[in-house]
Amino acid sequence: MRRIVGSNTPCNLHQSTTAYASAADRSKSKMPQQQLSQGKLRCRLTTLRGTPWDFSAAGLNTDDVGASRRTVQKEQRKTVRVNDPKSRNCILVYTFPYIRSVYRGSIHAVLDPQWYADLVERERPASVHSAEEPREPIAIEDVETDVSEKKVFMADDPETMFGVTLPKLDQETEAEGYYQWHIKTYRDLEERIEGPVFEVGEHKWKILLFPYGNKSASATDHLSAYVDYVRTPDTPSQNRHACAVFSIVAHNVNDPSVYLSQHARHRFSPQENDWGFTRFVHLRSAFSENWEDKDRPLVENDEIVISAYIRIFKDPTGVLWHNFVDYDSKKETGYVGLKNQGATCYMNSLLQSLYYTNYFRKAVYQIPTENDDPHNSITLALQRIFYQLQTADDAVGTLDLTKSFGWDSMDAFMQHDVQEFNRVLQDNLEGKMKNTKADGALNKLFVGKMKSYIKCVDVDYESSRTEDFWDIQLNVKGMKNLQDSFKDYIQVETLDGDNKYFAEGFGLQDAKKGVIFQSFPPVLHLQLKRFEYDMMRDAMVKINDRHEFPLEIDLEPYLAEDADRSQPHIYKLHGVLVHSGDLHGGHYYALIKPEKESGWFKYDDDRVVRATLKEVLEENFGGEAPPTTNGFGVRAPQFQKANNLKFMNAYMLVYVRECMIDEILAPISEDDTPPHIKEQLEKERIELERRRKEMEERHLYMYARVIHTNQYKNHQGFDMGRLEASFPENDVPADEPITMRILKSMTFREFREQIATENGVAPGLVRFWMMVNRQNKTSRPDVPLPAAAEDMTMDQVREKYFQHRTPDVKFFMEVADPSFVEDGVALWPNEQNDGNMLVFVKEFDTEAQTLKGAWYTYVNRMDKVGDIATAIVSKKGWPSNTQVKLFEEIKPGMIEPIKPKQTYHQAEIQDGDIICFQRTLPEKQLADIQQSSGYISAIEYYDFMLNRVRVMFKPRYTDDAQQKEFSLDLSKKNPYSLVASKVAEHLGVDATHVRFTTSNSQTGQPKSVVKQGPGVTLQSMLQPSYVQNPSTQLFYEVLDVSLTELESKKSLKFHWLSEGVTKEEVVEILVIKNGSLQDAIPLLAEKLKLSEDQASRLRMYQVHNNKLYKTVELSYPVASVPDYISLHVEEMPEEEIHIQPNDRKIPVFSFSKEPSRPHGHPFMFVIKQGETFKETKARLLKRTGFKEKEFGKIKFAVVKQASYSKPTYLEDDDVLSQIADEQDDVLGMDHADKTGRTRFSAFERAFQIKG
Repeated sequence: MRRIVGSNTPCNLHQSTTAYASAADRSKSKMPQQQLSQGKLRCRLTTLRGTPWDFSAAGLNTDDVGASRRTVQKEQRKTVRVNDPKSRNCILVYTFPYIRSVYRGSIHAVLDPQWYADLVERERPASVHSAEEPREPIAIEDVETDVSEKKVFMADDPETMFGVTLPKLDQETEAEGYYQWHIKTYRDLEERIEGPVFEVGEHKWKILLFPYGNKSASATDHLSAYVDYVRTPDTPSQNRHACAVFSIVAHNVNDPSVYLSQHARHRFSPQENDWGFTRFVHLRSAFSENWEDKDRPLVENDEIVISAYIRIFKDPTGVLWHNFVDYDSKKETGYVGLKNQGATCYMNSLLQSLYYTNYFRKAVYQIPTENDDPHNSITLALQRIFYQLQTADDAVGTLDLTKSFGWDSMDAFMQHDVQEFNRVLQDNLEGKMKNTKADGALNKLFVGKMKSYIKCVDVDYESSRTEDFWDIQLNVKGMKNLQDSFKDYIQVETLDGDNKYFAEGFGLQDAKKGVIFQSFPPVLHLQLKRFEYDMMRDAMVKINDRHEFPLEIDLEPYLAEDADRSQPHIYKLHGVLVHSGDLHGGHYYALIKPEKESGWFKYDDDRVVRATLKEVLEENFGGEAPPTTNGFGVRAPQFQKANNLKFMNAYMLVYVRECMIDEILAPISEDDTPPHIKEQLEKERIELERRRKEMEERHLYMYARVIHTNQYKNHQGFDMGRLEASFPENDVPADEPITMRILKSMTFREFREQIATENGVAPGLVRFWMMVNRQNKTSRPDVPLPAAAEDMTMDQVREKYFQHRTPDVKFFMEVADPSFVEDGVALWPNEQNDGNMLVFVKEFDTEAQTLKGAWYTYVNRMDKVGDIATAIVSKKGWPSNTQVKLFEEIKPGMIEPIKPKQTYHQAEIQDGDIICFQRTLPEKQLADIQQSSGYISAIEYYDFMLNRVRVMFKPRYTDDAQQKEFSLDLSKKNPYSLVASKVAEHLGVDATHVRFTTSNSQTGQPKSVVKQGPGVTLQSMLQPSYVQNPSTQLFYEVLDVSLTELESKKSLKFHWLSEGVTKEEVVEILVIKNGSLQDAIPLLAEKLKLSEDQASRLRMYQVHNNKLYKTVELSYPVASVPDYISLHVEEMPEEEIHIQPNDRKIPVFSFSKEPSRPHGHPFMFVIKQGETFKETKARLLKRTGFKEKEFGKIKFAVVKQASYSKPTYLEDDDVLSQIADEQDDVLGMDHADKTGRTRFSAFERAFQIKG
């Protein structure tokens, strides 16, 4: 297998492909040009304005500026050489094609990169060679040219060629070597030749040439050259691949300065053992007398030297330049990854981190889940994932886990915040661990304590509060490393001057305010605040600044003086969760050290690879990316701007306390794993193996489907049964035909005996009719299978007797009527070909509104059709004068009456046809049936079945416990009034009060209200437009008024907050359109069952995006209420009714971590003058209705409402009236959003898990 350099597509030697550019262009773009000596060169460089170009800032001498010309493809290329007289170095500047004025040149090569870097720094920003920004146009004029000879490189000098042809890479070299192959009589060479084997390091190589081009790659006019990696049976297993940078050099035998080189890099392996250049050099150019302006050809006297220079690099991770085709994580690392469902990489990285925290894994295993459903139990699903990560050979799926969260496919494609996910998951698991062996394990593992304090400087007074933390959020911006972030976190703020602290009993005092840690948990999760709110942009941004973190950190300097220091607080880095991308999207993966003495591994969804310390640390610090060069020290022009920040950096760090690492990472034994998990997964493995084996043996089997008498009689619908999924009645439950998976080699005799025995019938009393698909899309019995088929295999039967060699066979099994049995032998009525036919009879029961198979019988084709009516009346036991109507079921949509006086032959009835009968009822009885929306003729009922659809009706608002889901079988032709009547009848309500809403076929959510009208049918309700896929779901609601009355009113939705802000009830009422909100008060009072006094204290305010928009006066017109505004209603608190003159009100809202992430219900709150915040919180607890435990987790802050800038967090001794003293100040409550309604940014949103 060949690969063409520069392409990721494998190229076989015998396949056509596109090669590189010409050899001449390749050598120019990859090698430094030959050095120019200092000659007497003169030209004048001036700007178009006539002013000399200023080189003085760079220390350059304009007298040493030279120029030369040459013709390239009939256009001139100007080469300008700018010399530095101090260092005797030069820059070559090309303009191609040559024009009299250029805005800037392009740097072709720099012989001394450090000199060039120094030059750029001292000359910036006025250098002729600077590509950072457009310059003033340059006019170049030749004055005098006297170019000295160039210093050349010799291709027969290996040391020079290694430096000239092989670029420097940031990898550790394992070995390097070369081989020079002298080729004579070039024109006599074969189409494919191999050079001698040579060794570089412990690897063997050879040069592979196609002297006249690789014909399989359509390169017949070029020399094709490759490096071939040779493996022999005695090659050590560790040398199964080699990562190498190589160059192929061709030079003139007599003049080594005439040469050509190309280089590439590749991971050589048995699968990709050769790599090189299909179009190494054009043959015509190689034999040309003047090679590259030289006076000699590349191939001279049919001789040339082909050399290979190889530098092999060490591959510590085993995946250097790996294409990951057929990569086996388990085989290479011993570990497996997790499958990505779409955008669940954030979850995968966290789950891997938690899994390798063995103490956590063991605690999860200790939760009882024997009776749980894996689709609804988060714990069971997590246990299964953990056990599969221990035992599986391939990547593990997480679908069961996300299903247990209550997520749908949309959630799997929405990226969430990994820290928020961790908090919600831990909260859920903590509840599941209550009263189990694992009770308290999470607190012991992840929870530390910190103290917030204010300490007076001049008096002995301190106010403090201790609280738990599960993780620590550390600033990145402006911080050099992790230690700086910790110092910033515990930084002390001085309260003095106008900001003095009011100490109870001491008055205003100078004080120190800060946070200090009292204890750190054994496993410490550090969130680096890479995503922050930018006040200038009024948006969230990602911080890509460099921020270093160590493998080991001592956290004692950040502990309080009275903290327990009996054990060292040395923490070892255990995991790094990395985010690669920006605010609008990206990818998460984890770098984890799974065991105490193990190396590091990269867990990137389903792929696990080894990682170096550089990959763990340096590559995830962030900051400026290294300059991109061409491999020879020259930075590419497109990357010359300095501020090229990495978008891949650490987002979350996991540290484990060194003195507890043996306990935290203790190995998991077999006894720690729940037995039922192993049993469940083993059963699933066996079932999966069975299915796999079934798939492998599928070619040996076929399916046989058989309709028998009982199935036909119980079938309600078209045809004889559900053999095909073609007709609308497939939505209606019916008895399935017998379906058997049989060996193709089974004989028909064995098949007949088996199925007869299973149905309790003697094999000799059954006969099988072949079911055929007619042109009218029906499936009917055609002819009995002949006796000659008895000893044929079922595969032979299928091929000989069934149409188009269908993959399976279909039969009708006829059981002989006792009247046709003599001495245990069936005498089939149509065996003698005497005109007897097998026809099937169905009955439409007008009273029961059913259509079912009745029986089958034999008739003679010359008999009158009407004769069957007498047999029907007799068989049904009806009075002899009963009249029946006869119809022929030709196909769905074609049901025709039969003329009784016609013969079966005249009516074109044949074997397998269906005759439907209907008893004639009195006119009054038919009118009653019609009045109750029934069908009075078989033709009408057949039409109903043709258009029948089972519609699922769901309540429009799920908070109404009295309204349930239900389904009805209706016709697509039913008008709106009939659909409403059917639904109203089921609900026991007035049909005029039922309103329908269409369903979005993609999401299943309510879409738009259906307007009643004479032309509206069920079909138009289920599929409002042709571009929309049809749905089988409608939403309904039972209104308090009729639809006619509704048109004069407007529906308003109110959010009733009865217990602070914790309990919400959504109420929708109809208010007269030309009225005011005052008209809604009595309706709300009635629906909410409020007293007259309570109703008089109701207050309304508008909320938009979880922010308080404004208080609404009750005189506000109903018609002016915008649809996008939520109306919140509450009973005005007593403290607001009796507010004191010095008190004032402030808006309060909830947010999660950042003020730009609001959630919950905002409200108004009274600020009392001079009240400490500790007392304020007591009133807030009562006002909000939170439970004390939940309320204790809330942090309070003052936020500027206009910009939602960085919040100012409050302490117990703060006075809110003094801090929130501006008009746009609002009070914020920082706590997690558990509603699942908040969208954080373009690539994450809040969520909830339900299992």
